[in-house]
Amino acid sequence: MNLWTRRSLWTLAGLAGLGALARVFVPRPLPVETGTLARGPLRVEVEAEGQTRVKHRYVVSAPVGGVISRPEQRPGDLVRWGEALVTLTPIEPPLLDGRTQAQADAQVRVASAARAQAEAQVDLVRTTLAFAQKELDRERMLTDRGAAPTAGLEAAELRVHTAEQQLAAARMGVTAARFQEDAATAATSRATGRGTNARVALRAPVDGRVLRVLVTDGGVITAGTPILELADPTDLEVVVELLSTDAVAVRPGAPVSVLRWGGPAALTAAVRSVEPIATTKLSTLGVEEQRVRVIADFEGDPNLRGQLGDGYRVDARVVLADLPDVLRIPMAALFRSGDQWATFAVRDRRAILSRLKLGQRNETWAEVVSGLEEGARVVLRPVDRLEDGARVEPRPGAEAQGTPRTSSE
Repeated sequence: MNLWTRRSLWTLAGLAGLGALARVFVPRPLPVETGTLARGPLRVEVEAEGQTRVKHRYVVSAPVGGVISRPEQRPGDLVRWGEALVTLTPIEPPLLDGRTQAQADAQVRVASAARAQAEAQVDLVRTTLAFAQKELDRERMLTDRGAAPTAGLEAAELRVHTAEQQLAAARMGVTAARFQEDAATAATSRATGRGTNARVALRAPVDGRVLRVLVTDGGVITAGTPILELADPTDLEVVVELLSTDAVAVRPGAPVSVLRWGGPAALTAAVRSVEPIATTKLSTLGVEEQRVRVIADFEGDPNLRGQLGDGYRVDARVVLADLPDVLRIPMAALFRSGDQWATFAVRDRRAILSRLKLGQRNETWAEVVSGLEEGARVVLRPVDRLEDGARVEPRPGAEAQGTPRTSSE
């Protein structure tokens, strides 16, 4: 073997050794699962517990104190507008004893005298006004002829005006005195104890059903006592309490799906209003939360709601955003980098740290506002040891489909 051959063999052996050392010390590319940014729909929803409520309820109350009959209606009974529900006999005034009767009669006489005095005052002021009017006419004639200064005319006009105001006040005094006389006379009208009060029928103000019977037995009640509560149980709405951070994104007309209400299929509704005030409530973990009530109207055939009634518990899914075409990135590719969202983009088989500006997002997708373009490949579920610029071995990943909801719980 000549010298050239031996040198060639040693060179090949050295290169083989260097290759073996390179394979030992140079890290291998990290296998990663990847996904691709593409455009598509993005729907953001929030789900929370809700409660049904009749839109319009009517309470039948006693207009005056009296004795009512026993209500025959029971919760769920159908009633028609104008139908008599219960009868009410107003309570008669108490009888007057001798001393009280004498005092009442004296009050009548006092009131009559006060009325007569007020009427006499009217006559007196009327006479004063007539005299002042004559003086005014005389002063006006003299002033027109130049035989008297204008000061006299002004004084006469003032006296007429004053008398007119006094007459108006005196007439109001007569009216007040007559009212007082009527009140005093009414106080003596029950001296004999023979009442003329008739029964009054309390009637249904609307067509509907009885929700509650608040007075179950007949007897004496005071004015304003609620007796029956009526409503149309098919005219329902849904009240959903959302976190205030979710409620600010709800708009009137937003679709609502009513779930787990007891029927076979979800019911549809639409947001009517968002109340402008929040209330503090405790969560199941004992954390204080600010909750806002969102009111939604049912849509579709009322017969599909079965026996759903007032105050029933339901679950409601409210749509916060429904974007038909946005640039989407899987949430599995995102992580926090400082105070920003970031992902690892795959370029030339290397992981490149990319910071993003996001818009709407749900549990599966996020809207990319800026940072990457359509078609970019990103690492799904990046491991902790993956660093910016690291070599990677991409392999296609199964990108999640659908738009699962977020939860307000």
